[in-house]
Amino acid sequence: MVWASDPVGDELARVLAALEAGQGREAIRETSFIDLKEEAGRRDRRGNLQPATERNEAAADALAGEAACMANSDGGGVLVVGVADDGALLGTSLDAQWLRSRIYDLTDRKLTADVRDVRVAGERLLVVRSPQSLEPIPWKRRLRWRVDDRCVEIDATTWHARRMVRESYDWSSLSSHVDAGEAHPQALEIARRHLRASGEDAAADLARATDPEMLRRLNVVDGEGYLSNAGALAFVGRGDPALDYVRRTVPAGDSRRRVRQQGLSLLEEIDSVESAVDAFNEERHVRRGFVIGRLQELPVAVIREAVVNGVVHREWASPGPTTVEHVGRSLTVTSPGGFIGGVSPANIITHPSQPRNRALAELFAALRIAEREGVGVDRMVRDMIAIGYRPPSIEELPGPHVRTALLGDSLDEAWIRFVSRLQPDEMRGSLTVLLLLREVLSSSWFDVTTAAPVLQLNAAETAETIHAFARVTVDGAPLVEPVAGVPQAQAPAWTLTSTALAALHSEDSAVGRPRPAVDRTAVASTWARRRGRISSTELASILGVSPPAMNRLLQGLRDDRLLEPSRSSGTGRGFFYRPTEQLLAQPE
Repeated sequence: MVWASDPVGDELARVLAALEAGQGREAIRETSFIDLKEEAGRRDRRGNLQPATERNEAAADALAGEAACMANSDGGGVLVVGVADDGALLGTSLDAQWLRSRIYDLTDRKLTADVRDVRVAGERLLVVRSPQSLEPIPWKRRLRWRVDDRCVEIDATTWHARRMVRESYDWSSLSSHVDAGEAHPQALEIARRHLRASGEDAAADLARATDPEMLRRLNVVDGEGYLSNAGALAFVGRGDPALDYVRRTVPAGDSRRRVRQQGLSLLEEIDSVESAVDAFNEERHVRRGFVIGRLQELPVAVIREAVVNGVVHREWASPGPTTVEHVGRSLTVTSPGGFIGGVSPANIITHPSQPRNRALAELFAALRIAEREGVGVDRMVRDMIAIGYRPPSIEELPGPHVRTALLGDSLDEAWIRFVSRLQPDEMRGSLTVLLLLREVLSSSWFDVTTAAPVLQLNAAETAETIHAFARVTVDGAPLVEPVAGVPQAQAPAWTLTSTALAALHSEDSAVGRPRPAVDRTAVASTWARRRGRISSTELASILGVSPPAMNRLLQGLRDDRLLEPSRSSGTGRGFFYRPTEQLLAQPE
C-alpha cells in the first residue's frame, strides 16, 4: 500500500509500524486522523470472539458512522480495522470491496471510502480511508467530526463555517452595511486610549486623527462609508452581548460580579470585563535583588490576550457569548468555534497563526490591543511561567469550543527571584529558557526527545535550542550540565548543576517556602523507561549525590521486578540495569 506523503498517511505509517513492533495501545496513541477499531459484531454476549466472516452488517454499520465522522473532519482520516481495545491484533476477514459498497450505501451514497487490506505481524487488517468531504455527511441523522481522538456531534452551521475558513473566507472583512457614523463615541475613545498607551509614534499619530480618518486608516470603512463586519463589531456591537463575565470566590459559589451588557460595542465590552477582572486581581510585592516590584496574581497582559483571543478568533455565526469565568485566582475563557488550520494544543505555541477572522485580528493588532500574528500565545505562556505558574491550558471541547484556562496560585516568589539571577539578562525573558528550566525542575533531567514536545519543536530545532540553553549561567556558573555516565552511543541528557540547585534552595529559604523533595524512585523509573537503561552513575549525576548512595535504590527496583541487571554478577565497570516489561507497561 503506497499513498502520497501527507499528515494522514504519515500517521497511518506510524501506527502500522507501532502495531508491527507489538507496542501497546497507549504507546500507539490515536489522533484526530486515525482510529483503531475492533470489528463490531464478532463477540457473543460473554465477550468471546466468534469466527470471522467476509460480510458482517453490524461491522459495516459501525464503520460507516466512524468513516463519515472522519470525512467531516479537516483532512479526513483513517480507520484501522481488526485491532482490539487493548491493542491486540485480532484481524478481520471482511471483504474490502463489500465494505466499501456498504459504507457508500449507509451514508446515503455520499462517501466513497478507500478500503484496502494490509498485513501486520501476520494478521490481515483493513485500512478504511475517508477523504475530506465537500459537503457534510450525516449518519443516522447526526453530524459528527473528530476532536482529538474521538468523534463529537456538531451542527451543520458549524461545519459550513469551518469549510469557509478552509477556503480563506473571511466574514469579518465583508461589509456590514452599518454606517461608519454609528460608531460609539466611547468605543472610539477606548481605541485612542490603547493607541496612546502603546508609546509608538505612529500609533499616537493615529490617535490624533478625526473619527472618520482613524476608521479609514484602520481599514474598517469601505468606499460607500459602511463599516466592515470587523469594524461594526468593534465600534458598534451586535446588539446581544459578546462577552459574559462572572466572578466567584470558589467553584460553584455565588456570583460576586456579573458583566453581561446589551447594546455595547465589542471594545466597550472588553473594557468593562477588564475593569471587573482588575477589581479582583490582587497585587503582591516581590523583591528582586534590591528592587521591590509589584505583581498582580494574574498578569494583566495574559488576561487581555486570553479575553481578546476569545472574541477575535471565535466563530461569530454562533449567537452565544464568549464566557469568562473568574474563580479565585484562576480565569477561564470559553469561546464558540474549534481550532482551525491544523492548530492543536500540541503545536499552538509554534504553529503559524491561522486567524478565523483575519480582518478582525488585524484591527485589534492595529489598535495595539492584541499581539501581532504568531506571538500572542507565546507571550501568554512565557508570562505565566515567569511567575511560577503552569502554562495556560488551551484545548478544544465538544461543540466545538476553545477553552483557555489561566490557572493561578500564590506567586512563586523564590522562582521569580531565581530567574532574575540568570545570565545573560535577555535569557530571563526567553520562552524556551523558561520552558526548559521548568521541565528540568519538574523532571530533574531532559534530553532532545523529552524536550521536543515541551518546546513544540522538531528534533533538530530542539537540539539547537538546548545548545543555546546550555550557555545560560547562574551566579557565574553553568545552569545545566550533561548527565554523567551516559554511553557515547546514546544521545546526551542534561540536569541542573549543583550551583543552580544551591541558588534555587537559597531563594526558597529566603522566602520561607521549601520546594517539595524530589521523588528519587520516580526519577529513576522515568529515566530507565525513556532511556532504556540506568546506572548508579547516571542517577547520582541527576540527583546530585554519590553513585554508591544510589545502589540500594536501584537494587530495590530490581527486587520489585522493575529493573533487570545487564549482567548476572551485578557489579563491574559499565554495569547497568534495563527496564523490565513490567516497568515499561506502567503509565507515565
